[in-house]
Parts: sequence; structure tokens; C-alpha cells
Amino acid sequence: MSEPDDLVVRRPEGLYCPPGGFFIDPWRPVERAVITHAHADHARRGHAAYLATAVSAGVLRARLGPISLQGVAYGEAVSAGGVRVSLHPAGHVLGSAQVRIEHRGRVWVASGDYFASAHEDDRNPTCAPFEPVRCDCFITESTFGLPVYRWRAQRDVLAEVNAWWGGNAEAGRPSLLLAYSFGKAQRLLAGVDASIGPIVVHGAVEPLNEAYRAAGVALPPSRRLDELRGRPELRRALVVAPPGVADSAWARGLGEASDAFASGWMQLRGARRRQGLDRGFALSDHADWPGLQRAIGATGARRVIVTHGYEATLVRWLRQQGLQAESLQTEFGAGPVDAAAGYDVGLAVPGPEGAAGAAGAAGAVQPAA
Repeated sequence: MSEPDDLVVRRPEGLYCPPGGFFIDPWRPVERAVITHAHADHARRGHAAYLATAVSAGVLRARLGPISLQGVAYGEAVSAGGVRVSLHPAGHVLGSAQVRIEHRGRVWVASGDYFASAHEDDRNPTCAPFEPVRCDCFITESTFGLPVYRWRAQRDVLAEVNAWWGGNAEAGRPSLLLAYSFGKAQRLLAGVDASIGPIVVHGAVEPLNEAYRAAGVALPPSRRLDELRGRPELRRALVVAPPGVADSAWARGLGEASDAFASGWMQLRGARRRQGLDRGFALSDHADWPGLQRAIGATGARRVIVTHGYEATLVRWLRQQGLQAESLQTEFGAGPVDAAAGYDVGLAVPGPEGAAGAAGAAGAVQPAA
């Protein structure tokens, strides 16, 4: 329940900071928007002015086109209506940030989406790692806020991806790896063994690869399908494409390919089978259940507001720990379909409103996971 002096409240346009006069990741057009990252449910067209990390400028403009953008460094403070605002690493995708708001001695942090692993040595190699920010109130996502979601070390998952790709290459069969075009695709490309064979990417993936490379992220060379179509090298290729291309004419052009999906949703038993896929790799750019607990604890916040995901479960656990916890309904995770970044249609995956093991409606729009 909102309190009169809350630093962030919900308005029809999105999450609003009353003393600062700005919105955080608004879902309707506003005058001033602070953007946590460039996924489609958090960064939308139509705002008059945008504030985001400077390192995210390339991907934001690749997705949104010409925008009025003020880019700031991580930790750099700006003033808005007497409110001190700074952005801090979230570890989710390139340029992703948590929004720190300081006003009259109080500090609130809105996390956006974040990847905080329970494995000490795990991090997303394509972006700055999650940085806990001390605050009085923490607004957290809960995409994977159920105890069943516990990620394995990413080195083990990537080793399985390489083994699958290598086995297919030896058998002369292309490997079609379905992954969200912005964030997940680049994380996979940065972690696979490029010596196994050529890497092919869908046209929705390559512009984001270029933005990552321009930001200094090392990715292996990638090629378009047309360059290898009909050539023997294609039979050894790893082909990275958004889930929306499954069963499309583009995918059928690969011939007898083995297919797999890389997503946190693959953690649930039976998810791969329901999609009719050869393999499923549980690799997510969101915090799992232990990661959420660890990240929230590191903030020192006594009040926690839970958004988009399994809110009720996480709120109940937080209250059991003696914290003031509540949920806040947002439109994150329910934005426009955007196969080029963050959203894809064509695979039925578990939705955040269901119980563990429940499948979302076929063809439903789901958050990049």
C-alpha cells in the first residue's frame, strides 16, 4: 500500500517519482523517462526525454530509433527537482541499471531487471555485474521468484551447449539455438567455443551484436544465413535466432537441424518436451530464488516492493523474514511483441502468474528470461 511520502508510486503511465517529476520505465508516453534497460517492456517509444546509462545508448537507439537521450556513467548523479538520481549496474543486459533515488535523507532503489547469482564466480560476461545498493526501500523484480528456480553455474550450462553443438557438427547437422535477440544471444555468443564451427545469426540478432561490439564487448565473428545457405559449412554451424522463428520458413531453410532453447523457463521439468525441442538449456539473465534473496538482503532495505513475476510468493517469504513487503502491479512482462529484442512469440513457456510447472498459453508474449 502506497504511503503519502513514497518516493515511487504507480500512475497510469508507469512508476512515478513525485518529488523528481520523472517516470521509471513508463509504459505510456511521458515527458521525462529514466530507463533501466532496453528490453521492450522497459524501454518504449514516445517519451519526450530519456535518461539511461551511456553504455546502453547504442542498443536503445538500435531499438527505438532517434530519441532525445541523456547518457550517464554508472554512479554519476544528476539532479531532478531536488532529487539525486544515479544509475548502478544490474548485471542483466548491456547497460542495464538500477535507479537510485535520494531525497531528504531517504534512499529508494528501483532494480528494473537484474541478474544476481548465488554462485560467487557467476556473472553475465557481456555487461557490468550486479552491484548491491544500500537503501531504505528496494523495488525488486520477481520473474523467477519461486524456490524451484535455482540456476546451475553458467560454465556448466555453456559446457552442455558446446557439447550439443559439437555432437551435431560431427554428425553434419546444424544447431539451431533459440535465444532472445537482445541480451541472451550475446551472452551465449560470448561463452560458446567458436572453434567448433561457424556462427550464424538471425537478422534480428546482428544489429544488437554490432551495438555490443561498439560498446567494447568481445563477441566471436557471426555471419548471416544467406552467406552459408547450401554450403557444407552450414552443417557445422551454430545458428542463433529468436524463438519466434521456430517452425518458420527461415528455420526450415537450415534443413535437418537440431533445435534447442536457452532460457530460465527451461528449468521446469517438461518445458522442453512441451515445445517439441531436442534440448533445453536453463540459462537466465534474471536472478533465481537464492539470487533474489541474496540481492535483497545486500541492500539492507527494511521495506521491499515486489513487481512483475511471482510476487505473492516472494512477498510472503520477505514478511517471514520480518521485512515490510508488498506487491505492486506493473505492465513489465506484458508489453508489445518485439521479436528483435526482449519478446518473442511462438513458444509456450510458463507464465509468472501460474504455479510452478504450469505452462503459459501457447503463443503468449513472455519476458526475456
